[in-house]
Amino acid sequence: MKLSKVQKQKIEFTKKIVTRIVAYFVMTALAMIGTGTIVGIDMWQAAMMAGIAGVAQVVEGLARAYVGDGNLTAEEVDQVFNAAPVKK
Repeated sequence: MKLSKVQKQKIEFTKKIVTRIVAYFVMTALAMIGTGTIVGIDMWQAAMMAGIAGVAQVVEGLARAYVGDGNLTAEEVDQVFNAAPVKK
């Protein structure tokens, strides 16, 4: 089955979003590992809680952008990820 150019672009766009979500999960999870151990939570639990909370925030932003007009542009995706808190 051959995919059209538009279908290929949509697949690549989706892959990019999923990859960024995974990266955001890792970033937020790793940031909380040390904190979790200080307060007595297992490392994996602290990482999962932080990662899931961070991803939920990003997914909510993507959903809000999509609901507005039923479209999700690259600019809207960038705005959502850029608005997510990032430690520098």
